Amino acid sequence: MANNTYPNPDDVQFNQDSATNFAAGELPEEPNAPELGEAEGSEAVPAGGKAETELADLKDKYLRLAAEFENYKRRTTKERADLFKTANQELMVALLPVLDDFDRARHHTRDTADANAVRESIDIIYSKLQKTLSQKGLAPMETRGGAFDPDLHEAITQIPAPTDELKGKVVDEVEKGYYLGDRVIRHAKVVLGQ
Repeated sequence: MANNTYPNPDDVQFNQDSATNFAAGELPEEPNAPELGEAEGSEAVPAGGKAETELADLKDKYLRLAAEFENYKRRTTKERADLFKTANQELMVALLPVLDDFDRARHHTRDTADANAVRESIDIIYSKLQKTLSQKGLAPMETRGGAFDPDLHEAITQIPAPTDELKGKVVDEVEKGYYLGDRVIRHAKVVLGQ
């Protein structure tokens, strides 16, 4: 009669914990069960079998973890791509009323000879555009008369300073600089006094 190292299925009692452990890949504990690597009535199995089992378990865990990480990377890459595609949508929707105002102003001032009416309509639309952009976090830089800061300004040229107070400071602004929140999105192009 050969020694059987596997328990008789009728002798093993399963409960909820052992079913969960079995589903997770763990074998159920038996009362009086021989240790892994031991056989009843025979000599001990070398420890290499236990190490191979542990190695296989670790390899399986590693492969599962690597697969989960690849799925995570794929999912986040797709989410970022979708976010970039629709990132400007909110700003564009906010700017549509300003575009509508420009269309109406062009239509109504096309046949007029009154320059003041055209100027007034442009001023109204400009202030609406500034208000919309400031609500989205855009803020202009104040540069004239201030000290030159290479992190904020781009010096175009230098001219003789009109007063001694303006030496080494910003005399004129060629192109306005802007912040979006607290980040500089465009450096101001300035003229320095020497």
